Amino acid sequence: MPQYDYDLFVIGGGSGGVRAARIAAGHGAKVAVAEESRLGGTCVIRGCVPKKLLSYAAHFHEDFEDARNYGWTVGDASFDWATLIANKDKEIDRLNGIYKKLLSGSKVDLLESRAVIVDPHTIDVGGKRVTAKNILIAVGAWPERPQIPGIELSITSNEAFHLPMLPKEIVIVGGGYIAVEFAGIFNGLGAKVTQLYRGEQILRGFDDDVRHFLAAEIAKKGVAVRTQADVARIEKSGGRLNITLKSGEVLACDAIMYATGRHPKTNGMGLTEVGVKLKANGAIVVDADSQTAVPNIHAIGDCTDRLNLTPVAIREGQAYADSVFGSKPWMMDHKTVASAVFSHPPVGVVGLSEADARKEGRELDIYKADFKPLKHTISGRDERTLMKLVVDRKSQIVLGAHMVGMDAPEIIQAIAIAVKMGATKQQFDAAVAVHPTAAEEFVTLRMPVTAS
Repeated sequence: MPQYDYDLFVIGGGSGGVRAARIAAGHGAKVAVAEESRLGGTCVIRGCVPKKLLSYAAHFHEDFEDARNYGWTVGDASFDWATLIANKDKEIDRLNGIYKKLLSGSKVDLLESRAVIVDPHTIDVGGKRVTAKNILIAVGAWPERPQIPGIELSITSNEAFHLPMLPKEIVIVGGGYIAVEFAGIFNGLGAKVTQLYRGEQILRGFDDDVRHFLAAEIAKKGVAVRTQADVARIEKSGGRLNITLKSGEVLACDAIMYATGRHPKTNGMGLTEVGVKLKANGAIVVDADSQTAVPNIHAIGDCTDRLNLTPVAIREGQAYADSVFGSKPWMMDHKTVASAVFSHPPVGVVGLSEADARKEGRELDIYKADFKPLKHTISGRDERTLMKLVVDRKSQIVLGAHMVGMDAPEIIQAIAIAVKMGATKQQFDAAVAVHPTAAEEFVTLRMPVTAS
């Protein structure tokens, strides 16, 4: 029997890789993790966590305004970008330390260098070679930008967390959740924001009612959303940027941020050389068990480009570790996974959109509610909430639930349990409402607005 330095070598110290390493070690495996940057991956270091902290900060200006109609006398308020970024960095440092403690507490070796696969059982880590019976790739993804003149003058979400100062005017290019979220953040913190998207509406892939409703709510808050707009080139002019659209129109701003997609961070890892198959975008091809074309090499998370969400990567990592090292085989179910967009207002969704359900040839009952939440009946703010249920007409199973409005991500988490279990509309109806809440609308929708 060949002898290896490790039973499992994990490349990538994000949430998925760390979970897999800890679970495998708990099953008795000798494990190492290689990470060339900081532990925590995209979510902790340059994604979900710092983004939501900035999103919280961006909400305060509305809270100060709303407080007045609730009887509060609010003095002059000012915002300091440097304070926010410094406090955000402290929290990221804390989380990085926690991840290190989790690995050391699990007796997992941490190698803080870049790892390259030499052969199916050998990895070069910062110039030192180690061997492993099994290799797990969990390297995540990285922002990508189009190759247009002047693109080097732009930033991505990575750099947005470390800007030396808040831009007075910023153009955000993209229509996905990252673009929408940062538009809300910068707008809420006081910047003038223009969002450009080359498609017909933001949030492609989400339910159409959600897309149109959110676009209208964003516009109310001052974000200038420009669809069917594409950038041809970027030029520097003094201390400002001139952005020329393909239509010939020129926009001036202090900063331009691209959020037009991410690609798996698999370049230069030696993958194809050892037989691992990649898709055109660099994503690692895996089967339902996360196995690549090389039997002892598996991959999880965003580098596989299946369902790019941190909790999904974590469950994929645990499924892998339990199956390979714990004699408890199971697979991650990628269907009916809830997700959120921390836009202003936020979005929460689980299950099928109306369009996707119709593509399956289903007859549907659609339930919707569009209302002003109780808070804003006094605040005076013109902000509304949308809730929608997509129901299979024959079985009455709720196929999808969609919400735009305050607390949508928190509410959709609970709704996701029912949708995942295959609850029917009648079972939703049987739940007694919690009043007065926005969430009660999900169990008080009685008449379908459309049936087909």
